[in-house]
Amino acid sequence: MTNQPIHSINSGIIFFNKQKGITSFDALRDIKRALGTGKVGHTGTLDKFAQGLLIVLAGKALRLSQWFSHCDKKYIGKIQFGIETDTLDPEGKIIAEAPVPCREEAEKVFTQFTGDIMQEPPVYSAIHVNGRRASSLAREASLQDGNSCKLPEMKKRKVTIYKLELLSWDPPFAEIFVHCSSGTYIRSLARDIASAAGSRGYLCELVRTQVAGFCLGNGDRSVEINCISTLDDYKQYSQLPLSLLPINKNIISKLGLQWFEVTEMEAQAVFNGKPLEAILDNKPLLNSSLHTAAIFLNETFIAIIEKKEGKWKYGCVINET
Repeated sequence: MTNQPIHSINSGIIFFNKQKGITSFDALRDIKRALGTGKVGHTGTLDKFAQGLLIVLAGKALRLSQWFSHCDKKYIGKIQFGIETDTLDPEGKIIAEAPVPCREEAEKVFTQFTGDIMQEPPVYSAIHVNGRRASSLAREASLQDGNSCKLPEMKKRKVTIYKLELLSWDPPFAEIFVHCSSGTYIRSLARDIASAAGSRGYLCELVRTQVAGFCLGNGDRSVEINCISTLDDYKQYSQLPLSLLPINKNIISKLGLQWFEVTEMEAQAVFNGKPLEAILDNKPLLNSSLHTAAIFLNETFIAIIEKKEGKWKYGCVINET
């Protein structure tokens, strides 16, 4: 075994199948060590008790974070009815109990939580309240006696639940499938479903199965090529199956964006920040309602452009030279 990084850092993406018991920060820490760089970031946190797909960007690919962070996601979760914890997950302390509903009572409230809904995020979350993380404020409040330090007030915000389905019922547990917009808290969803059914509940298990077009366990080779399954892989550098997948056309398509190619002369104009109008004149792909697109020079990704106020502008430009 060696402590030397086995790869030199460039730019790329890692699809990490995070296991429960480690935080997203833990995963990043060891990936940074393996790659020998601090230029690594994920595009959406998974709680310590949760597992599943964590998309990690490294090097110059970090500039694409915003386009990955706002993608819709799919989950399989398990609700335990009858008990609610302060964190809405298995790591919290019990704060309320109520009778477990029957299957019909639980399932009939699902329609209340599909489409656009207003959701109150968990108090134990990374959302900032008055410049500080809500979770930090909540932990401080839990250490105080009486009401001398109140829990932060979490403002409701609009999220979209595209699909909510009851997969199995084994009281007090219910397994659910959720397809939702970015910013949705499945812990909050579990709490609210239980409350609407006249009970209490928390999310005891969670697996993120898909982000945009990237999914686990369905033969998606763009994921399988460099999907790491356990933290132990990172501790055995000589056997570490870690590689950076470059941003390619398949990844851009799965991200839900369109792409087009430019010539070397046009690419140089992009690198020089020239106005996009002349470059886009002969690109019929963009003569639509499209508002975001990627630019490639042959197979090399070089830029994201966005349409704002009717004009195309640079989102980010990556020049590896």
